[in-house]
Amino acid sequence: MHELKFIDEMNYASYFLTVYDIVKFAREQGILCQGRGSAANSTICFCLGITSVDPTQIDLLFERFISSARNEPPDIDVDFEHERREEVIQYIYRKYGRDRAAIVATVTQQHQKGALRDVAKAMGLTVDTINRLSSSIWEYAATRFEEKQLTEQGLDPGDIHLMKVLDLTSQFIGFPRQLGQHTGGFVITRGKLVDLCPVLNARMEDRTCIEWNKDDIDVLGFMKIDVLALGMLTCIRKAFDLGKQHHRKTWTLAGFKNNDDEVYEMITRADTIGVFQIESRAQQSMLPRLRPKVFYDLVIEVAIVRPGPIQGDMVHPYLRRRNKEEKVEYPSDELREILNKTLGVPLFQNRQ
Repeated sequence: MHELKFIDEMNYASYFLTVYDIVKFAREQGILCQGRGSAANSTICFCLGITSVDPTQIDLLFERFISSARNEPPDIDVDFEHERREEVIQYIYRKYGRDRAAIVATVTQQHQKGALRDVAKAMGLTVDTINRLSSSIWEYAATRFEEKQLTEQGLDPGDIHLMKVLDLTSQFIGFPRQLGQHTGGFVITRGKLVDLCPVLNARMEDRTCIEWNKDDIDVLGFMKIDVLALGMLTCIRKAFDLGKQHHRKTWTLAGFKNNDDEVYEMITRADTIGVFQIESRAQQSMLPRLRPKVFYDLVIEVAIVRPGPIQGDMVHPYLRRRNKEEKVEYPSDELREILNKTLGVPLFQNRQ
């Protein structure tokens, strides 16, 4: 009731039903899909079949998904089989029309090296001079070169033409460079897109894009749906097909138990190549140290190998407390309830 009341107050029902409709289409076509991220904290997402995790079973917090304190719309990431995602994309175009649905743009900006090369080339500097400036620019965080730095490159700090190039470069940094397609962000509008923003045909057949990026549409309040591709879902679907063909068994993503000891033994050995989210080298180096035994250990595993906990020096205190090498303490009784699952160490990133 809490979620339903909040969604009604915020007028988010249409967003949830739109995502549900897309997921329903994919399932009807036999396309594996799975909502991920903070959407798994929502019981409504679970009931609609968008996610397969019951948040009441592992005490997940709905406000990590959406909250009135953040004043931002919900963001449900749904992964589809990468080989069949185009079917889902074309379903969205058919249902809403290419005049009301389009893929969001990504706007690549001019960075130091690219800006320097473009300006220097336009201003007629030699290739040798451009290469010397470009190869050394990584050493300097600032957007300008000091006299000493130019002298070290064999250049004349008093050269008016060179100074003009560097001045124009500093102004050029941050300018839009080129448009690209978002990995899966769709906007859907009630009225025609051409009345709201610039629209163009994509290189791929039967695709339409807008010329605005995610930040632009967030400010303007466009409805955005994330239709993402995941190769591992394709592998799993093929495994399901083989199981049905050779063993006459029908499997689903939600039909497997999450307490298989043999699986956790493999994970502890870092035998996780191809396992989404715990297959990177950083994750594989942490797995034998953390030694996950239950599902929530994997939640912590994914969260702990991130810049926040690493830079905040939270990793080693957690491992020491988990191994009973350090006493578990809480700053206050109020924080005990929040941090008891992570042994008093703040690990989870706060969504801003």
